[in-house]
Amino acid sequence: MKSKSIDSERLTITGTTAPDSHVTFKGDVIILVTHVYGPDGDNLVGISDVKFDGYPAITVKVKVDDAESLVHLSPFHGDRRKVCNMEIEVGTRCELFCPISGKPLDRVNDEEGAGGSHLYALYLTPKLSAGEMVAISDVWGDYNSKIIDGFELISYFAAQEDELNAE
Repeated sequence: MKSKSIDSERLTITGTTAPDSHVTFKGDVIILVTHVYGPDGDNLVGISDVKFDGYPAITVKVKVDDAESLVHLSPFHGDRRKVCNMEIEVGTRCELFCPISGKPLDRVNDEEGAGGSHLYALYLTPKLSAGEMVAISDVWGDYNSKIIDGFELISYFAAQEDELNAE
């Protein structure tokens, strides 16, 4: 199964997962994230009725200035689709929160990415381990992200910087 919505030119799968992996592979290049957890261990998959190709969305809360909205992200790594009720300009830094607990998502590291972005953790297990996470950017329209499972980089999605500015 290969979805036309996956940007496979910028998606790189770097390793294979162990039999007890927390990430599901669908076909050649599709990685489906079936559950992720916020900073208090709340599951953020399927908390709304939004679905992508029949699979439940990952939901996070974003805040920009005084406005906030839920953002429903595709569970397919490398898929740029999302649903949000708020207009946000590409390149805007967003604050990222758990939609259930209201707590900020955990920042992954102090490195800055394209456009000054930072990565934030959506954990793959309720253990909330840095070795098992999906790391997402806090800059709207920056699709750089990583999946780490068993402390191994499984895949990463790296959009080109000029593309970030073009959207």
